[in-house]
Amino acid sequence: MVADVQATPAFLATARAGTRESRLALATVLVSAAFFLGAAPFAKVQLASVPAFIPIYESLLADNDVITAILLFGQFAILRSPSLLVIASGYFFTALMAAFHALSFPGLFSPTGLLGAGTQTTAWIYLFWHTAFPVFVISYAALKDRDIVLNVQRARLAIALSGAAVLAIACTFTYVAVAGNNVLPPILENNHYSTAAFSVAVAAWSSCIVALVILWRRKPHSLLDIWLIVVLCAWIFDVALSLVLNHGRFDVGFYLGRIYGLLATSFVLWLLLIENGVLYSWLVAVQRDLARLASVDPLTGIANRRTFADSLDREWRRILRDGNPLSMLMIDIDHFKRYNDRYGHAAGDVCLRSVAEAIAGAARRAGDVVARYGGEEFVAILPGADLTVARALAERIVDAVRALGIPHVDSETAEHVTISVGVATIGDIRANRAGDVRQSVLIEASDAALYAAKKSGRNCVCVNSPSLGSG
Repeated sequence: MVADVQATPAFLATARAGTRESRLALATVLVSAAFFLGAAPFAKVQLASVPAFIPIYESLLADNDVITAILLFGQFAILRSPSLLVIASGYFFTALMAAFHALSFPGLFSPTGLLGAGTQTTAWIYLFWHTAFPVFVISYAALKDRDIVLNVQRARLAIALSGAAVLAIACTFTYVAVAGNNVLPPILENNHYSTAAFSVAVAAWSSCIVALVILWRRKPHSLLDIWLIVVLCAWIFDVALSLVLNHGRFDVGFYLGRIYGLLATSFVLWLLLIENGVLYSWLVAVQRDLARLASVDPLTGIANRRTFADSLDREWRRILRDGNPLSMLMIDIDHFKRYNDRYGHAAGDVCLRSVAEAIAGAARRAGDVVARYGGEEFVAILPGADLTVARALAERIVDAVRALGIPHVDSETAEHVTISVGVATIGDIRANRAGDVRQSVLIEASDAALYAAKKSGRNCVCVNSPSLGSG
């Protein structure tokens, strides 16, 4: 049970990529490459202009990246590794750039685009966007093996500062693309790429390839590493289709390149969402195990004293409401100290577990609660049992323990382990004011009965009627 609680599932950033995960990532890259090779000859084929494609694509892209960034920031808050902070910032950056790209796209929100955009603005935003994200991946790769862990306060501050810095970087790139519309080399001419487009595309390609090589060389790979490699491969295909092999906007390369980009941002998000589901399942299991550990005696496996107190409180409220009888058995192993002295505490623990199992096996009625009261003492709560039923059950328990035949040569009562049982039953107390009768009267009465059983020679059952005076 304790092992289940400790079996913490690894995070995406800390789990080592096994053979199966690596093969899946490789298969994804190969499928993407095959699709790219099949689509490349048709990249220049002009298709119909679908203005709605851009806002749909950009919205999905920005949403995916924002959610991915939030989940990665959350993992950083837990693990407090700077490498996670960097890659989370990278995804936040791509979300912002996707939003700025959409706002500045001509014909989407205004004929020339918002933010004061010119004819080259969106193309340069796209280039800055696809060149800068691999830089975040390079920084992530450089930091991922560093033994640096921030404290909680610094981690929270780091998230805030990183978010502000990324916003400033994205705004700066957008400003440069807007202000430099007439200064930067023209990439688009009448919605078709110019001769300079290939040169600037090389920058984006180079950035992706360098990030890919550096991340690949930083072994061993985590699950996050191998899927970032898949993302970079998809970005290379994206840039090739939508900036190099095609003519310009709204051709096959334009559409397929952006679909590649959308899928690339989704890989890590899908894994994070799956991981969150696994972590939530683990958390539910841990909570269930912890609740069980809090209610069960770790040695004997039956209820502990806290559970006994909760059960007695619940049953006491019930008898105040409906007047049904409630019985209690107080049970003690005879001469148990001598048993420990003779056989050792390890054997004593085995004896306690065996006796607990025998008691629990005899008290099988629905609602019965058997608990370890302390040391070698046990207690049983019997809802709805009158004195006759409770005494008969107590006799069965005595016989069940006697039948175990556990040797006890130092016992003054028998040659084997035996128990003494005190029985107390309380009937309908509704005629009394609730404050006049306390739960303690039942405990005290059963304890007094147990004392009488010991005085009577042990290995027997005695009963007692609790006093219902002032309590």
